[in-house]
Amino acid sequence: MIRRPPRSTLFPYTTLFRSRMSNHTLPSAFVKSVLQNGSGRYVCQLQRLTFKFCKSFGSSRGMRHFIENDLVDFAKDNPGVVVYLKPRRHRSPVLDAEYLNGEKDYIRCHNYTREEILRYVEYLKNKSGFPIARLRKFWHTDNPSIQGVWTPFTNMDPRLNCQQFPSEEHFRAKETKVSATEILRNIATEKFSQK
Repeated sequence: MIRRPPRSTLFPYTTLFRSRMSNHTLPSAFVKSVLQNGSGRYVCQLQRLTFKFCKSFGSSRGMRHFIENDLVDFAKDNPGVVVYLKPRRHRSPVLDAEYLNGEKDYIRCHNYTREEILRYVEYLKNKSGFPIARLRKFWHTDNPSIQGVWTPFTNMDPRLNCQQFPSEEHFRAKETKVSATEILRNIATEKFSQK
């Protein structure tokens, strides 16, 4: 059983918790996607979207307009997203989103217009579900290379390091092999020229 401290000691506890929360920073993370989502095929990470609104309250007017005009089209375009409507009396409208990784997100839509609701629904649909984090690096790979970050000189001849530029040898156009398309084109022109 957890005992509540006496009232005289509540003040230090609240200031202690407030000070911890005020120093809270965004967690850091690497750039990531859900199982390389989008490289082969795309799986929408939004699993469930709940519209909480009031049928008569003025702050829910934009959400009611969205439900009447755009919700059926959204549900047809996104069959993998389960849509719930939850009317509640005299409460501000809220969009609740649940993702495949178990994360939840919500947006308060107090006095939002129909267009703003549509924009936030698209935002929640395209979101990965991962919490917002400060990026440590703007690139990340699952298989890091021992050579480091790729540059145009990664696989070049090391003799270029000691080369005096401008150099006639390196500024000549490289001779390329004849492509398969050119070989077929030459064969076709020879056959037509023989006829």
